[in-house]
Amino acid sequence: MSEKRIETVCVQGGYVPGNGEPRQVPIIQSTTFKYATGAEMAKLFDLEAEGYFYSRLQNPTCDTVARKICELEGGTAAMLTSSGQAANFFAVFNIASCGDHVVAESSIYGGTFNLFAVTMKKMGIDFTFVAPDCSESELEAAFRPNTKAVFGETIANPALRVLDIERFANAAHRHGVPLIVDNTFATPINCRPFDFGADIVTHSTTKYMDGHGSAVGGAIVDAGRFDWFAHADKFPGLTTPDDSYHGITYAERFGKEGAFITKATAQLMRDFGSTPSPFSAYLLSLGLESLHVRVARHCENARAVAEYLLTDDRISWVFYPDLKDNVDHKLCEKYLPNGSCGVISFGVKGGREAAERFMSNLKLCAIETHVADARTCCLHPASTTHRQMNDAELEAAGVSPDLIRLSCGIENADDLIGDIKQALDNL
Repeated sequence: MSEKRIETVCVQGGYVPGNGEPRQVPIIQSTTFKYATGAEMAKLFDLEAEGYFYSRLQNPTCDTVARKICELEGGTAAMLTSSGQAANFFAVFNIASCGDHVVAESSIYGGTFNLFAVTMKKMGIDFTFVAPDCSESELEAAFRPNTKAVFGETIANPALRVLDIERFANAAHRHGVPLIVDNTFATPINCRPFDFGADIVTHSTTKYMDGHGSAVGGAIVDAGRFDWFAHADKFPGLTTPDDSYHGITYAERFGKEGAFITKATAQLMRDFGSTPSPFSAYLLSLGLESLHVRVARHCENARAVAEYLLTDDRISWVFYPDLKDNVDHKLCEKYLPNGSCGVISFGVKGGREAAERFMSNLKLCAIETHVADARTCCLHPASTTHRQMNDAELEAAGVSPDLIRLSCGIENADDLIGDIKQALDNL
């Protein structure tokens, strides 16, 4: 049959059972795999044959779910990791090392910013951060001869800025480097970054892909289009022999389609061990089956809540890309025509104190650090994740004292609005 539509891929992608085999993805809860001879296992260690020998590197259940995510994104190879943070680290560290440089969009998730600006800087990798709406001259000036990648988020968490994927991809390719895009908030249901020139996609599968707050995880997907040999001097890890893995040259042995993920698995997963459990992968697989249904409802609810917030004079501001007066609305129409995500940022009049009281009054919307869950959750960063900062420091960090991040679940939108209204009524 012709290529399956994305809704069908959510349900049936990645796994096709044979005659008499389990209809559901099997959980292969085993650390090791038995072989009749050492010679057979030696071929696996030399990457000359397909198979499994130790679940720290690969596991059949994890690979089955990775194939589904790969198919959803339209890539050629994919892998699961133990978290979204691990996925972003692997995606960058796979091609950048001590003495290298990366350009990153500045509104990315705070945890990723810290990974880049603090932890990876200690490893000798330098990062230049540029605003999502920076000028062309500012973007060009960010590149250096030792730049190895550009990184951004389709929809930033929690800033909700929309990345101009084509613009950043074109800039990256002019300088002979790939664009890596974290597609967690949009998911492939609302945006497939490869369609707009991105080369590598990452996910925190903990969020919408899992959808039920049941398992932490991450994923990396390769579009299989970036020509590593065309820029061989920039990427010696892929274009020269790897002495730590039997002298394999990944780009030569596995081509554009498989080199990046094979290296990340054979080298980084081997050495760092950020391994997802088979059971977590199974839970992720269950979540993916309803992803297309849930994402639509998340977006429907978020739009309804955002439109209500605009009408309430106790709300000082609302930021949601789908709104027509949003600064990124045109980018949203281009990249996210079916909706952005279920997360809204807004402010309550009265500043930090009013925001804290508002949060305390909520009954249905739960106060959690999580987002992108089937259940609505919210967070007041100034009194939780950023509580060590004063108001001036919060403003400098782009987190106003009144900011509330609301992640709309898949409940009834009128119930969510009713809870918000009663919380405001009781201020």
